[in-house]
Amino acid sequence: TLWIITKIGLKLRKYSARSQERMAEVTSVLQETIFGIRVVKAFAMERFELRRFRKGTRNYFRTVLKRIRVGRLASPLTELLATAVGLVVLVYGGNQVLKGDLLSPEEFIIFLIALFSMISPLKNLGQANARIQEGLAAGERIFEVLDTRPSITDSPDAVTIDKVREGIRFIDLSFRYDTGDVVLDHINLDIKVGEVVAIVGPTGSGKSTLVDLIPRFYDPWRGRVEIDGIDIRKIKLGSLRRLLGIVTQETILFNDTVRNNIAYGSPEIPEEKVIRAARAANAHDFISRLPQGYDTLIGERGVRLSGGERQRIAIARAILKDPPILIFDEATSALDTESEMLVQEAIERLMKGRTSLVIAHRLSTVQNASRIIVLDHGRIIQEGRHQELLNQPGLYRTLYRRQFRDEG
Repeated sequence: TLWIITKIGLKLRKYSARSQERMAEVTSVLQETIFGIRVVKAFAMERFELRRFRKGTRNYFRTVLKRIRVGRLASPLTELLATAVGLVVLVYGGNQVLKGDLLSPEEFIIFLIALFSMISPLKNLGQANARIQEGLAAGERIFEVLDTRPSITDSPDAVTIDKVREGIRFIDLSFRYDTGDVVLDHINLDIKVGEVVAIVGPTGSGKSTLVDLIPRFYDPWRGRVEIDGIDIRKIKLGSLRRLLGIVTQETILFNDTVRNNIAYGSPEIPEEKVIRAARAANAHDFISRLPQGYDTLIGERGVRLSGGERQRIAIARAILKDPPILIFDEATSALDTESEMLVQEAIERLMKGRTSLVIAHRLSTVQNASRIIVLDHGRIIQEGRHQELLNQPGLYRTLYRRQFRDEG
């Protein structure tokens, strides 16, 4: 009986794990379709997505059916086997009692009562094992995530810093991803406190990777990044990231109120500071027109707001954090002209007095930068102010002329 319970339990765990994988696939298809509904409609792919969803649900249904069938086998098989064993014992033992070889009739009856009283616990054991195996299958998927070790951790001698006094330095820095391709190659860059440094270059030149090394989303393969002369790997992660305000092209907002999205990370912040940050980000006017103002729920990923409105919320969040270092990663590249003007105005207001790194696709947005760094194939190939770079032959002038010719 225990052998049957064990075998059924193992099969049940396998089908439970598979059914959860199928459910994850169905959820993924559903989420993609809902968030990409405009693209689906634009390409008239509704029927295709419906077929994909139906295929996923059919696979899930079949796997769940197999799991249920296996799970339902435990109890009847246990009962059947136990009853069969009991009948064998009854026939054989009864025959021996009649011959008078083994037990007296009274002893045999007591033995039978004890034997048959074990059937119900064994059946319950099978049912309990089935539920345990289903839970173990779910637990394995959860612990795969929980047991994942972070690749970036604090070093034992990490220190805390609360402000930036000197600036940021990239020293002989090289980086490559797991694929082995070198993305940044021997980067040396010194950024002073209060300086606005723009980073430009073709797609794939390593711009985003360079700024992602500052908050330690990755660690360099060779070389180091320093803040105030301290290797950032020697600074506590929490302390390091509190120094940074990051606004990216893909704005991440949460399914919460406008107020809570702006005050993210500072839930106890006074209302007047939230409003002040929104005004500075050119966001207060459109927020005031929302149905519940700052208490309006903006939906998952901020779907109830336009792209420009989402960016201004993100900038207000950065303003409220009041960090000494700002990173803008193509924060205006996906916006229309009017939204870009409002966002750019808010960005310029936010950058005053702060050390800022600006990755820009539109070169018109970086003309006033203290310095422009031109990256190509992971190397710094040009450096200077806007007019200086325009006056010398090179990639910057090529990109600038091409962009303004295309826009013209």
